[in-house]
Amino acid sequence: MAQLRQDYAKFQHLDAEVVAVGPDGPNAFRRFWESEQMPFIGLADVGSKVAELYNQEVNIFKLGRMPALLVVDKQGVIRYHHYGRSMADIPANSEVLEVLKTLVEEEEHG
Repeated sequence: MAQLRQDYAKFQHLDAEVVAVGPDGPNAFRRFWESEQMPFIGLADVGSKVAELYNQEVNIFKLGRMPALLVVDKQGVIRYHHYGRSMADIPANSEVLEVLKTLVEEEEHG
């Protein structure tokens, strides 16, 4: 999440919002968000309802939820997805920013 925080302004510049979803309870999530000064939305997903909706894998042998990163357009269509195979398998911000730039260009010309 630190990489998302680092480039948050770039995401905003492309008219995107970052929403991080995690398995912790609301109080633990709030404490983490405040201590790490996360500028974007954090959603406590107790019961994994959101994770289930987006088919996020849970693997107890690999420390729980595997990373998942999705870009959802303004119409609610998933335009990009990356489902990690390990806790470190997270796409670079530059890859996601390129997807967002393409969406902005499509919107402008489309």
